[in-house]
This record gives sequence, structure tokens and C-alpha cells, in this order.
Amino acid sequence: MRWIVAVLFGLISTLTFAQTTTQDESWFHADFRRESERVRDACTLHNFMSVGSCAYTLFTDHPLHIAAGSMPPQNGFGLGLAYVATRNTQNWRLSWDVDAVGATSASWRAGGYLKLIHTPVQPITVINPATSGMAKRAQRKPKVREHPFTVFNLYAQGISLNKLNYFGLGNESSLADASVFGMTQTIVGGNVTKPVFELPALSKLNLSLFGEMNGRFVNIRGEGGQSIPSIQLLYSDITAPGLSHQPGFLQLGEGVRIKPVIGNHLELNYAGTLQEFVAPSSSQNTFERWAIDLNHTFHLYGYTESGPKAPNMTGPDECAPSGQKCPEISRSRNLNGSIGVRLLLSESMNSFSKVPFYFQPTLGGQDIDSNLTLPSYRDYRYRAPNFLLLQESFEHSIWGPFGVKVIADQGRVALNRSDLGFNHLRHSFAAGLTLRAGGFPMVQMMFAWAGAEGHHNIFNMNTALLGGGARPPLD
Repeated sequence: MRWIVAVLFGLISTLTFAQTTTQDESWFHADFRRESERVRDACTLHNFMSVGSCAYTLFTDHPLHIAAGSMPPQNGFGLGLAYVATRNTQNWRLSWDVDAVGATSASWRAGGYLKLIHTPVQPITVINPATSGMAKRAQRKPKVREHPFTVFNLYAQGISLNKLNYFGLGNESSLADASVFGMTQTIVGGNVTKPVFELPALSKLNLSLFGEMNGRFVNIRGEGGQSIPSIQLLYSDITAPGLSHQPGFLQLGEGVRIKPVIGNHLELNYAGTLQEFVAPSSSQNTFERWAIDLNHTFHLYGYTESGPKAPNMTGPDECAPSGQKCPEISRSRNLNGSIGVRLLLSESMNSFSKVPFYFQPTLGGQDIDSNLTLPSYRDYRYRAPNFLLLQESFEHSIWGPFGVKVIADQGRVALNRSDLGFNHLRHSFAAGLTLRAGGFPMVQMMFAWAGAEGHHNIFNMNTALLGGGARPPLD
């Protein structure tokens, strides 16, 4: 409660001091002044609906807003402040974010993120309507390209998590072997996404190339005072590789993605990535990992009408690229609905080493990046270097920003690549409500059941409100 009061007091105090206008006003002061005016207008309460408008403004406006969202599972709900600024030039759109959040579990996250979007202008030939006949004169006029732009992300982030579950490795691990550990991870690096559009065929595929380079520094610690034992009491380096020593890693990555839309209804999102984890001080921990993600979405009412709109997916740090106010919450009565089918396959290659357990992907509940996978099981339930996930989903609007979602998962993990297949798959079902509102991130309230280990209630708020649209994954 004290943390919430401190966040609100800090936000209101900053905006109050920014209301004074001077003749030589800087852009920095102007940003705060305009935001304070918008907050004052939105938070002048006339009726009950004004409360929602005020809250939406405090959570999404620029340059300072409340940062909030779900921390990784078992670590609570994060709350803090984010400072966001945007500046545009003729060829670049720049946005940067600095944020810090804490949870009642004493877990925290803080970081700085810079996004650079290359937006070059391309001259086109336009016929002058004032002339006629063969003497028509061509003039050149700048026009922004209509293809996707090259995007660069630079970031530095630290995160400390006080409760992460570990049940052992493999598809046959047991609930009786549950343990808990804490982790601090610092990530410094960047990535780039380069669309390939020169050839018409590639333009239709919406093909893009991806590259990244990160330094990852992890510290694993035991956690006492929990209802289950600390990890070092049950496991060793043999059963939890990397438990006693965590070297620094240079993590490289490259990949390709295609996102074509077929017939205005079927959207394909195919990605293939390869990552190299290099530990300069310990060659025994070096490994490679590849992944294939095949995502199919059929938009029931057409891609244009019911496809995901950018403001709904990017959060407050990117929903207003010129620094203006984020879009208002839509009250449209247009129907939106989609059916999705996804196949995700990942394998690790480590001929002379073992993959550290803290970099191994997990299935069950939510993973460390808050993705739903086999949601009826415990968070982080199954862990191994190799995994397979099949996921089917249905989502449909109900009223305004509210919708319903149903998902079915089948998956398994494997210690050896040769053991990965479609046999002995764990399965799970989940259903619940969703909220997609303007620059506000998606909220999911799900009830999951089936499988062999009971049911699971999940409330998740997309981490977009935590700031940093360029936030790197933790595994």
C-alpha cells in the first residue's frame, strides 16, 4: 500500500510542478506541461465514467506515467513509474523509456530502452494537373514509404525475482520434487529487425530479418522462508546444471520471419531463430538453440476489420509515436474474432556442455516471460532443453473492449532431442475474459483445467505498461 501511495504522490507532484509556462520553454518542460493539462482535464471528475478516464490517462499519458503489469509468475504485480519521450527527424523516429517497478514480493525490475525506427522519404513522380497533353511536366514530391521500417532497439535491464519454481528436469518430473530459487539477471545489448521489400514476391511475404547481441549476467540464489524447500537442499549441478556457478554469457541471435495475409482472412506468422550462448570463462556452458514458431490466425470478419490494431498491442510507450495522447478506449460495436493454431518447436545443441537450467524453456502455467503454456499446470512445471507446444485458440469480442478467449494446449519437454515427439503429450484447456483498450495492454483472466494436476486460476496483465517496448526475453 505504501508503494502505491508513493508512486501516485511522485506522479502528481511532478505534473503539478510542470504547469508553469515560460517564454523560453524547453521541449522537456513543454512535454510535462501538456501532460499536466491533459491530466487536469481528465481527472476533473464530473461523473462515475470520469474515474475511468482519469485512470486511463495516468497509466498511459506522456512523458511520465504509472508503470504497472504482471511480474513473472509467483512474483506478484509490479508498480512504479516510467518516463517516455519521443523525437522525430526527417529520417528517424526515436523513442526512449526509463522505468522502474517493484512488487510486494520484493521483486523488482528497472531498465532503460531506446528504439530507433528508420523512416526515410522516397521521392515519387507526380503529374502536374495544371499542364495537359504531351507537355505534362513531372515534379517530385516526398512521400513516406509504405513498407515496414527497419527498427533498432538498445537496452540495459536488471531484474530480481524472489520466487521461481523448479521441479527437476524432463517430462516425468514430479510435484513432490518442488523447490524454489531466486534469480537476478542483467541484460545489456540490442537487436535489429530489417524488412526485405525490394522484390514484389518478398514484399507480399512481409519478410524480415532479425539479429541480436546481448550480454547476460545471471546470479542464482537459494530462497528460504517458503512453503517448499530451497533449490540447493534438493538439487546439485548434476540434477540442476549451472546451480553452483553462473558465468557471464554473450548471447547472439539471428532469424527470419514472414507475415503474409492470404485472402484478407488468413494471417500467417512464421519465424525461425538460431541463438548462440557463449560463456567466455567457461566453455562447458556454451550451447546453441534453434526454434521454429508457426502461428496461423484466421480473422472471422476479415483482417482489416478484426485484425490486431497497433495501438492495442504496443502499450503506452509506442501508441503515440509523436508524443501525443494515446487513443481513447474504443466503444465500437464492430465484431472482432479470430481462430488461431500454433506450433512451437525448440531444440538445444550442446555436444560438449550442459544447458544451464535457468536458460532452459518451461511449459506449465506461465513461463518466465508470462506466456501461457499448458496453463492448468503449475508455473514453470516442466523444464528441459527441448520442447514442443501445440496451441489452438478462439477469441471474440463481447462488448466494447471486453472479449472472451478459449485455448487448448498440448505439449511436452525432452532432455534429449531424439526423445522429442508427439507421444506422451500433456494437455490443458483454459477459458476466460480479455480486455483490450486503446493504449492499455491486454488483460487476461483465465480458468484452466484438465491435465493430471488439477486446475489453475490465472490473472495476467501484459507487461506493456511496465514500459520498454524493446524489453528482451529472460530465457
